[in-house]
Amino acid sequence: QINLRLILVSGKTKEFLFSPNDSAADIAKHVYDNWPMDWEEEQVSSPNILRLIYQGRFLHGNVTLGALKLPFGKTTVMHLVARETLPEPNSQGQRNREKTRESNCCVIL
Repeated sequence: QINLRLILVSGKTKEFLFSPNDSAADIAKHVYDNWPMDWEEEQVSSPNILRLIYQGRFLHGNVTLGALKLPFGKTTVMHLVARETLPEPNSQGQRNREKTRESNCCVIL
């Protein structure tokens, strides 16, 4: 089992146990179905808008805890946020590459 400590934007935390085969979507559904009493003010309308953030990155729904190589017997911290859509993977990196390309021209007189 993998112990996850989930932190809301409000700073409230709760720990849950999951299997390495559980995906980010499975975790969102489980948390939604077992919403903690002391998180009542942050209750969301659907599990589909719950997103996990791990090491500064949004986890897409099909990513499993096992794929992240999370340690057994230790607590892993993730943030849980309500967000309709996810940013595109590497969208920031793509923008930076485009800016770099734009500046690589020169004028020969």
